[in-house]
Amino acid sequence: MFILEADLFKGMSQEVINEIDRVTSEESYEGGTFLFREGDAASNFYILAAGRVKLTIGAEGHITHLVSNPGEAFGWSSLVEHGFYTASAECSAPTKLLRIETKELDKIFEKHADSGLLFFKRLAAVIGKRLMSSYRSLLAFHKGEGPLVYGISEDFDTEEHNESAKTTV
Repeated sequence: MFILEADLFKGMSQEVINEIDRVTSEESYEGGTFLFREGDAASNFYILAAGRVKLTIGAEGHITHLVSNPGEAFGWSSLVEHGFYTASAECSAPTKLLRIETKELDKIFEKHADSGLLFFKRLAAVIGKRLMSSYRSLLAFHKGEGPLVYGISEDFDTEEHNESAKTTV
């Protein structure tokens, strides 16, 4: 049960984990596959099991975040009643992930409000961390200290990005 690897679900009761597991689909994708595009209707939340997913915003496709750590979550626009994804998600390598339909997750958290509160507190921390990383990257870029990359995982290939940044920034 890979869902136990995701920090967002740690500390929840086995009953809640089992319910979430029942509404979770494990899926595999080839590199170059788009999971969703900016502006698409947002109805699924994802947890990375293996691989890499590049999240981009805007027509130029500046990298905003590279999802590469197992257990890392993305697609959370679907959880905040926004109605549409605010970024595009493309698998940049063969990728395995868990897909959770937001409506089903909402039903579980309505029934188990304490677990829902824990989940959303942890999700807010993830969003805050990505936001701070974006601020730091933007500041470094404006100071001429690095490429414009908003939020990256620890194993992000900066050499690979530096080459692509020359054409996108």
